[in-house]
Amino acid sequence: MKFLIVFVALFALAVAAPTNEAQILRSESDVGPESFKYDWETSDGQAAQAAGQLKNIGSENEAISVQGSYRFVADDGQTYEVTYIADENGFQPQGAHLPVAPQA
Repeated sequence: MKFLIVFVALFALAVAAPTNEAQILRSESDVGPESFKYDWETSDGQAAQAAGQLKNIGSENEAISVQGSYRFVADDGQTYEVTYIADENGFQPQGAHLPVAPQA
């Protein structure tokens, strides 16, 4: 639960940070005691969305599971997108520009 509060606080800071002339085109969020979701997009090509759910509530193995994606335009002018899962197995990103670990 503490992780969820910290995550939402960091997200709020990131959204509130000053931008260089970018306008917020869409910003939606829903935060509850056991889950959250958000979706936002700016006029400079950035966007993010995620949904998280608290698992094993009240147990020793309580954990949050998050699925989401984010998109940004890099200095090279290319748009990059990352989809991810973050859970008890760690942060697992995927994107066309990211290296893929070889299968054992």
